[in-house]
Amino acid sequence: MPDPLRPVSLSKDGDDCLVIQWNDGHRGVYHWQHLRLHCPCAGCQEERQQPPDPLRILKPSQLQPLKPVAIAPVGHYAYKITWSDGHDTGIFTLENLRALCECEQCSRKSEIRNPKSETNPNDQRSNPKTSV
Repeated sequence: MPDPLRPVSLSKDGDDCLVIQWNDGHRGVYHWQHLRLHCPCAGCQEERQQPPDPLRILKPSQLQPLKPVAIAPVGHYAYKITWSDGHDTGIFTLENLRALCECEQCSRKSEIRNPKSETNPNDQRSNPKTSV
């Protein structure tokens, strides 16, 4: 039976990336903005399901560059990230973090699983013809 997935080390790469070295040899790369946009807490999940509010007023903390101020382990299964905007309720499980990896290898796999839709030239909806 293989060892359970676990991080060996966490480090920063510049000001905008987290790097996780996993026990299976994988080097995971995560942009802070990507992690914040995929926060798994109930409040963020609900907010992502709402249509954008063009009249929403930004708080002063939302005008600053987003960055983590603390990362703490939660047992042996997750990490809790406290963000510069005060948000701290997201618990990122190890499996979720691995799935959010943005390294070149994982990005290619993601593109294969979820290809971007291409326009079909024979589809009338995507290629309307004008009549004269």
